[in-house]
Amino acid sequence: MRAPRVRPYGTTLNAQPSCVFETALRTLPLLHRGKVRDIYAADDDHLLIVTTDRLSAFDVILPDPIPGKGEVLHRISDFWFHQTRDIIANHVSDKPLTAYIKDPEELRQLQGRAAVVKRLRALPIEAVVRGYLIGSGWKDYERTGAVCGIRLPAGLQLAQQLPEPIFTPATKAAIGEHDENISFAEAEKLVGAARAREVRNAALAIYRHAAAHALARGIIIADTKFEFGVDANGTLTLIDEVLTPDSSRFWPADTWKVGTSPPSFDKQYVRDYLETLDWNKRAPGPSLPPEVIAQTSAKYHEALNRLTGPPIG
Repeated sequence: MRAPRVRPYGTTLNAQPSCVFETALRTLPLLHRGKVRDIYAADDDHLLIVTTDRLSAFDVILPDPIPGKGEVLHRISDFWFHQTRDIIANHVSDKPLTAYIKDPEELRQLQGRAAVVKRLRALPIEAVVRGYLIGSGWKDYERTGAVCGIRLPAGLQLAQQLPEPIFTPATKAAIGEHDENISFAEAEKLVGAARAREVRNAALAIYRHAAAHALARGIIIADTKFEFGVDANGTLTLIDEVLTPDSSRFWPADTWKVGTSPPSFDKQYVRDYLETLDWNKRAPGPSLPPEVIAQTSAKYHEALNRLTGPPIG
């Protein structure tokens, strides 16, 4: 098999003079290549997940990597897995990379962006939690006065904080397709009523904990999505990524204002740029100019530094 493919651009957190756009490990079979993550079979009980520097927008993988993005996402997820382990079990394993990867060059490429995790059965829904009214939730509210069937008070404005965070599940889409919001009743049909309630309760508990932590560091988590799996005993387990700039909307608390769409620490910056282009939001995606790549990288790094740093003030 080929060695890991990299695209030279900038540096990563480990000061490597390259970006990892796509991997092709010689010693492990590739199971799945997602929008951002490459997933390999480590053994019967474990997977190796590599977080690359790929960036997707509108469910399309863009051709340009973002320097350091994969390491930022990996470190943020690892931070939250540690923070929330008393709320719910997660897929993090104590197995080191060196148990499965022996080649020094492959280890160098994977350092700081890969983890060995437990093999679990993923549930077929995205667990979306909204704390503020924005995005598709705002559009739904404007049209119906509700979000995914959850009736909200009249007169709410764009970017307003909701009276309470709400759980609004979605279906998982294939690469190039769009996730679709569904009602809680539809989620119950997909995973069962008891499991759907368990997912909702866990997602809301994680969000409330994380939102309070982030707000003390100057970040509003407007909304986020989680993924869950179950082990052989049926134990609900947090998997994939957690509360990263790819899976969440992060707003600077000091510039948040009801009625306007705030600037963000997430890839909304790239979405806003792409909205200015004559592009139909289907593959292939357009190339990004160097200044957009650099600014996006800076936003990801700032999110990491704020979330994992001390409280402000």
